[in-house]
Amino acid sequence: MSTAQATKNSSIQASRPLVGWALHDGWAVAKRDLLKIARVPESWFFSIVQPVIFVLLFAFVFGGAITGTGGNYREFLMAGIFSQTIGFNGANTTVGLAEDLTKGILDRFRSLPMAPSAVVLGRTTSDIFRAILTLIVLAITGLAVGWGIHNGAVKALEAFALLLFFGFALSWIAAWVGLYMPNAQVANTAGLIWLFPLTFLSNAFVPLDSFPSWLRPVAEWNPLSSVTLAQRELFGNPTGEIVGGFPQQSPILYTLISCVVILVVFVPLAVRKYSKTVAR
Repeated sequence: MSTAQATKNSSIQASRPLVGWALHDGWAVAKRDLLKIARVPESWFFSIVQPVIFVLLFAFVFGGAITGTGGNYREFLMAGIFSQTIGFNGANTTVGLAEDLTKGILDRFRSLPMAPSAVVLGRTTSDIFRAILTLIVLAITGLAVGWGIHNGAVKALEAFALLLFFGFALSWIAAWVGLYMPNAQVANTAGLIWLFPLTFLSNAFVPLDSFPSWLRPVAEWNPLSSVTLAQRELFGNPTGEIVGGFPQQSPILYTLISCVVILVVFVPLAVRKYSKTVAR
């Protein structure tokens, strides 16, 4: 980039408000990522197939062997599937940013007068919109296998809003991880490796009282457990036996606190890493 262009970009950046600028540029990047869904629908299709398979597998194969949920296991299951899906959605963020790095797209963004946070914000935002489409398909699948919403539409919308906020927070961890990856192949593994223990060391598929006593506190304080329990309460689904302290007694509040803490920590970390990466 020429000195004159750099001076011009610096002048434009200095004249634009920080917050509005980041949101405007972030949305522009998000639209660019969302266009990929229309251009390459196979990428979205296969991201839907996996959670649908999980629903069918757990509902019809494992469901009869899992007890202790205090009700219909298929209703107990769906909140866990929603949480797992929104968590695994973060892998798209990790792979997407790593892919943009290796293809030199981030170098092109560097030549534009963009907010430093816009690229990461756009990526995390577009992946949440992708997740909304996936959750709609999952909800229809759940209704087909016996899941139900028993507390009304308002509570259900609150449950999905909380879930998406949780997913947005996790996507910033995923973005931070993706900016360290050398290529998309490595990112594909790294993007999932931390999500598996987050998902399975939780109440997503079995009640907490089924865990060994030494492992139960880990699952109890896992924020994925609280967002899953919060959904079950809001949907009016079976919750299993409530064990533990604050995270299980106040799952909505604990989930909100966890999301805020994650964002406070990982938004600046991801933006700083992006700035250092494109400055090389």
